Amino acid sequence: MSLPTLGCPPVKLWSTWLGRTSSTPSEAYYQPSLTAEYDEDSPGGDFDFSNLVSRWEAAAKLPGDATRQVVVRSGAVLGRGGGAIGSMLLPFRLGLGGPTGSGRQFFPWIHIEDMSGILVHAIENNHVNGILNGVSPASSTTNAEFAKALGAALGRPAYLPLPSPAVQAVFGRERAVMLLEGQNVIPRRTLASGYQYVFPELEAALKQCVS
Repeated sequence: MSLPTLGCPPVKLWSTWLGRTSSTPSEAYYQPSLTAEYDEDSPGGDFDFSNLVSRWEAAAKLPGDATRQVVVRSGAVLGRGGGAIGSMLLPFRLGLGGPTGSGRQFFPWIHIEDMSGILVHAIENNHVNGILNGVSPASSTTNAEFAKALGAALGRPAYLPLPSPAVQAVFGRERAVMLLEGQNVIPRRTLASGYQYVFPELEAALKQCVS
């Protein structure tokens, strides 16, 4: 969206989050990996979801330098009443939750208050420009750690893994690669821009979501 402000240069701001629980967050721009670490300057991956996000960003970009442009690549957005954990709550409340696959894969996440906070921060501060990773600074959380924390927030055990073959059968090959390998995404430029997180830690974010 373009946001011209009286007496200030216009700014174009967009997030490449698809907006549905079952959809692909824009951290899909980065290659799934159990070991690599990515920041805003890292190259995109070489698979369908990465190419899709790259095309979105290219299509939204305005020519020239007259408009300040900011892209927020979001992780899985956590929020009360929906978001990325909406479909997880029932099995976890029943004590049937657990890690996906090995659980060793990274799970980049962000609370919805910080996602909206980063967008407002980008609008209000003229020095903010280019790519920002919309993930928590604690986004090096693994899938197993996330499952354990969600179970703890609900007061339930979270030991039942979702086997890799089941993930592949339900979600297909490329989506399964993302879920089973993940990405370790760091908000280096977001932090350097001066944004102060409301929910930098997973436990507090999940407690707010399920309260």
